[in-house]
Amino acid sequence: MEVSITRTFDLLKNLEVNHPDKEDILSRSISKNWVKVSTKEYIKHSHLIAYAFLTLGYQKGDKAITICNNRPEWNFVDMGLNLAGMVHVPVYPTLSNEEYTYIFNHSDAKIIFIGNMQLYNKIAPVIEKMDTPAKVYMMDDNTDIECIKSLYKIGEENQEKYRETVERIKNNTSPNEMATMIYTSGTTGTPKGVMLSHWNLMSNALAHAKKQPVTSSQKMLSFLPLCHIYERSMNYEYQYIGISIYYAESISTIQRDLAGCHADGFCSVPRVLEMMYFKFEAAGKNLTGIKKKIYKKAWNFANTFDYYNLNKLYLFKRDIYDKLVFSKWREALGGHEMTIVSGGSSIQGKIVRLFNAARIGIYEGYGMTETSPVIAVNDPIERSNVIGTVGTPLEGTELKIAEDGEILTKGPHVMIGYYKDPIQTKEIIDEDGYLHTGDIGKMVDGKYLQITDRKKEIFKLSLGKYVAPQVIENRLKESSYIENCIVIGENEKFASAIIIPDMSR
Repeated sequence: MEVSITRTFDLLKNLEVNHPDKEDILSRSISKNWVKVSTKEYIKHSHLIAYAFLTLGYQKGDKAITICNNRPEWNFVDMGLNLAGMVHVPVYPTLSNEEYTYIFNHSDAKIIFIGNMQLYNKIAPVIEKMDTPAKVYMMDDNTDIECIKSLYKIGEENQEKYRETVERIKNNTSPNEMATMIYTSGTTGTPKGVMLSHWNLMSNALAHAKKQPVTSSQKMLSFLPLCHIYERSMNYEYQYIGISIYYAESISTIQRDLAGCHADGFCSVPRVLEMMYFKFEAAGKNLTGIKKKIYKKAWNFANTFDYYNLNKLYLFKRDIYDKLVFSKWREALGGHEMTIVSGGSSIQGKIVRLFNAARIGIYEGYGMTETSPVIAVNDPIERSNVIGTVGTPLEGTELKIAEDGEILTKGPHVMIGYYKDPIQTKEIIDEDGYLHTGDIGKMVDGKYLQITDRKKEIFKLSLGKYVAPQVIENRLKESSYIENCIVIGENEKFASAIIIPDMSR
């Protein structure tokens, strides 16, 4: 049954109507065990938190911060806040005290949720020094500090009193109202609060859901921080489709958790995929004799895999290598063919080719916090995966290239603006409603967007020639002997590169 989704909490209604009996819509890895949350539990706890907020006197538009790892409770708070008409401000658990101080005060936060005791010991002294100290709740159980469970209890005791109030808030909430605020530092300066509306979030999630081949009968692993708009938007997409979301225990347990839940995919950044690539490569170095020769042939085939040349002989070759080598890679990751979306920075073409050869599809996308976030992405549904590009614009997303090469975008994904900063808002969104991304790009075949550099990172040599460092850096990083590099040379006679070698080789 079709449910109209224009506000974040409409996802709960959609789950209630279309996936009411799902037992693992949200799951969390704890010491190799999965703690599962059903659709009914998700809806119940989200509403209990909303009832509790209203009981405690919080008002429409009040801000609440979350600082924690990925876990079902993050979603309970996210939905509970919006059901109560409040604003969710998710924050990284790795910031400095100075950054926390600025964000806590600038956001006007009245509540701060902290994941565990270790984070509490780090952050509590900062909270005490706030201009107006916020109320603190722990997500983990704790006998000395008030926990999220106390909100469940308050909600249960007052649900009859505030049930109609929540329904009234839902009915009166405009899709264009602010649902969240995400702080991003960009390249310079103090963090900026990016205000995103319900429709910013939902229009974007629904648009990239149309490119998602994974269905409600499958599972996705989540390990990138939910406080980042990239993983959060995918989190909404999964809920819209009804995909079971499994939250990894930590970044160091990705392989274990992929295997443990037999995931059908995940979202990633290039560095994680690079690490997997190097592990696959290292596995072949320990072999001897005929096994080593077969592995090398399979490795070379995968690194140059051409998925636009899938004639019968080529497919037969892949099937042989798949049986002997590629299937072993998948077994180590849970055994399933997978769909992976990569974003955050450009990924090397050989990695995309190798994973796709092994039936682990990597599809590169592009976006930014200010655009909710996805602007363009390669499309597994259409089997459109052009290496070196970030795919085609999402449905409803306008895109154009300015005269200087900067990428401009317009549509329902463009933020409301920066919190308390109309000047910088006007600097990034022009009078015609186009957001200036600060990225340089071009269209390939008039259809696929290719990012060539950051506008501010392009520099000029003393001879007057412009250099786009990202293009050179990406080529250098194709070498397995280079872990990272940076190209420099502004106002010099020639460009140079500082290279960090991979010392493990």
